[in-house]
Amino acid sequence: MSTHHKTYEPKNEATATSQTNALMVYLIALGAFALGMASYVTAGLIPMIEPAFGVSAGVAAQLVTAFTLAYGLGSPIVVALLPGQAQRKGLLVALGLFVLANAASALSTSFSWLLVFRALAGIGSGVYLAVGIAAVATISPFGRAKAISIIMGGMAAGTVLGVPLGLVLAERLGWASAFWLITLLGIIAFVGLFWRLPTLPISESIPLRKKMSLLLDRQVIMILSVSLLAAIASLGMYTFLAPLMSASAYGGVDSITPYLWIWGVGGIVGSFLVGPLTDRIRAPLTTLFIMLILALSLMLLPLIASWNAWFAMVPIVIWGAVGWALQVPQNNQLIDVRESKGDGNLAVALNESALYLGSAIGAGIGGMVLVLNLPVWTLPVGAGIVAAIGAFLQLMGMRYHKAS
Repeated sequence: MSTHHKTYEPKNEATATSQTNALMVYLIALGAFALGMASYVTAGLIPMIEPAFGVSAGVAAQLVTAFTLAYGLGSPIVVALLPGQAQRKGLLVALGLFVLANAASALSTSFSWLLVFRALAGIGSGVYLAVGIAAVATISPFGRAKAISIIMGGMAAGTVLGVPLGLVLAERLGWASAFWLITLLGIIAFVGLFWRLPTLPISESIPLRKKMSLLLDRQVIMILSVSLLAAIASLGMYTFLAPLMSASAYGGVDSITPYLWIWGVGGIVGSFLVGPLTDRIRAPLTTLFIMLILALSLMLLPLIASWNAWFAMVPIVIWGAVGWALQVPQNNQLIDVRESKGDGNLAVALNESALYLGSAIGAGIGGMVLVLNLPVWTLPVGAGIVAAIGAFLQLMGMRYHKAS
């Protein structure tokens, strides 16, 4: 009887550890859901925040800018300063900061303080996602790419499902309730991770100057450049989906909401499906296919929309799926390239920065297109060309890497 017990005990222990680690991946994804919500819900709250604080829409919109800039510029600096032996603590402190900043946002009575709290929430978000992706890469029981896809799927779901839920709540209970919902989700993730998250592997202590050397790594620069171009194309064009679909030549739709939903649903599906694919196919090849499909779907969008507005949902759902899916192979590649050097989480943080920067550049270029009164079809076709340039860059990078 005792022999039988001894034979199976290690297996049972391994199974228990595997189940705990799987739960941790989903808890980190819950935190990503909350920060996906926090990233985009503020834009929808602007009409409610204006009268609450007596500010104009332009001033209220700076809340989004504060979050985005802090996320994109502040979080890589914090990640770079994070000691190699403090990964678990860094993850929990980042999530704790995010939770407290959202609670403080909900309690704000001064617009200036609200601005500060949105910036702090942005830093917490960026650090949490970068360290969280690096963490699941080490503890995941079901493959690194699949684990990263679950995290990115959580973030996509927070954007697509969480934001409308937060706005419905805000319409009934006031703008602060959206931030309270984000706070609650963050607390659930925090408690679970604090309770059961295992100690993460310690990476060697690396001087900041040496960490910054990753910006001289040709392969890293290539990956970040492709992410930047993809964000300019995908997230930049997302900003202008309404002007395209409301134009009489491309459907003249009264409500853009169904199209935004289908884009988001595509994003969730794409994020989850690409993980197993990246585990089977090399990540660089997955990225190349994704960039080509992104370019094609954006270029075909105005043509198909001119035939039938409802048919336009096909390229939109494909665009959403590949646009969100891209970050799984990209982050996987960055961890592959830099994990051995101990700064994989910093590389992931810089990738997130590239996304936010690309989104801002895409929105800026699209705005100029509208100001110059160029035909509205130039928006998706131009975005498609940017994605095609990204695909070409990816192909060149793959050839260079193979040659070297």
